[in-house]
Amino acid sequence: MNGTQGTHDTQGAQDTALRGPAVWALVLTSVAGFMAALDNLVVTTALPAIRNDLGGALEDLEWTVNAYTLTFAVLLMFGAALGDRFGRRRLFMSGLAIFTGASAVAALSPGINELIAARAVQGVGAAIMMPLTLTLLTAAVPPARRGMALGIFGAVGGLAVASGPLIGGTLTEHISWQWIFWLNVPIGLALIPLARLKLTESTAPGARLDVPGTLLISGGLFGIVYGLVNANAHGWTSAPVLTSLIVGTALVGGFVVHGFRHANPMLPMRLFLGRGFLGINAASLLMYLGMFGSIFLLSQFLQGVAGYTPTQAGVRMLPWTAMPMIAAPIAGILSDRIGGRPVVATGLALQAIGLGWFATVLSADVSYAAQLPALILSGIGMGLFFAPASNILMSTVSPADQGKASGANNALREVGGALGVAVLASVFSAQGGYESPQAFTDGTVPALWIGAAAVAVAAAFALLVPGKGARKAAAPVTPAPVTSAAVTPAPALADKVPAAR
Repeated sequence: MNGTQGTHDTQGAQDTALRGPAVWALVLTSVAGFMAALDNLVVTTALPAIRNDLGGALEDLEWTVNAYTLTFAVLLMFGAALGDRFGRRRLFMSGLAIFTGASAVAALSPGINELIAARAVQGVGAAIMMPLTLTLLTAAVPPARRGMALGIFGAVGGLAVASGPLIGGTLTEHISWQWIFWLNVPIGLALIPLARLKLTESTAPGARLDVPGTLLISGGLFGIVYGLVNANAHGWTSAPVLTSLIVGTALVGGFVVHGFRHANPMLPMRLFLGRGFLGINAASLLMYLGMFGSIFLLSQFLQGVAGYTPTQAGVRMLPWTAMPMIAAPIAGILSDRIGGRPVVATGLALQAIGLGWFATVLSADVSYAAQLPALILSGIGMGLFFAPASNILMSTVSPADQGKASGANNALREVGGALGVAVLASVFSAQGGYESPQAFTDGTVPALWIGAAAVAVAAAFALLVPGKGARKAAAPVTPAPVTSAAVTPAPALADKVPAAR
């Protein structure tokens, strides 16, 4: 009896231990996720240096951020389907190669247009790579250890988000802005052969690609963002702007119709008929719209108006970007006790108050001490949102739809980020500009009020989510770790498995 029991205990220990293949899968996918998430935020503190070196107007700086975010968002679910059909390890390596090569091209860019093109290709690589990180990790880790492995993966993603502005600022100040991209190259070159040797290939039989859906949403979102970005430069009633907005809206409408009628769409629109799924996704999109757009402007304000170096600006952003690493565990405990809806709604309300605080105190000579409460409030709000949001999302759909639900949520977050940069920068351009510190402040303040309003509406949408007692118990699921984006702490980065900052 004792010998038999000892044998069973040994087998149980082996089944729950992270063996060599699982450890390698955790390391490789976490590092790849770190790179993709870092690229969502690392550029923000380098924008003034990029503008000084390569030139370009405000719309060029917007595209430096949005070219990555948009391609990432619209190809995220398509990248996951490619991996399911042609091999997840193979596509993971292909995405890594594209991302790494585009990073080198971005670092070597002689002009702003070349940099924007390289950023778009980076987004393509990330969209192929990121959805497969969690699929590969989940397949390699024993079920008893998946929670721990995914927790580590999410923490690494959260670290990328928290440190993004600081890393970007430090590299920009002490070496050059090109090194925010060169940093990816040796890491990518090391990961590709290791992935070939250490990861196991897998496919999903019967996986289908929704090419029409991908083309519709890609063209539609590009048209809308292009119109918003160029509206102030060319005029809202100019032919290029009006055409792009009208055609983009029509294509997005076509994507919605396609999602209802197609047998196997990349995003089944029937999911949005549930108020919980609609509420949490609308809240996610609007939260990212307000947050990303605000960070785009505030990171430049800290350098161009407040006079901080890139490193100093990155350090001063930490109360916002790093606070979720402290608040998220507390939010998780609270959501278990009282349900996710009040925690998420409170987090969004705090984020809205934080942005409103910024708009109230901001002036050309504002002190950092006056900004600090807004940074802390915004950071706490982000942490309260991210921790319960993934669980709320998964509880609103059946287990069969959880993969597409996770992909849709991450894509909508990235779309929200791209729209946020476009919308808030458009407000900034209409009300101010780069001519002087006062002009920059005059443009930033109304843009922040728009951002605060968007996040406040997100809080209202969060209230659509059924309460703890009203939701049916869902099968246990492991949330898939994002990119941001442009700013996505641990739990959201974990969802980038559809994945996708």
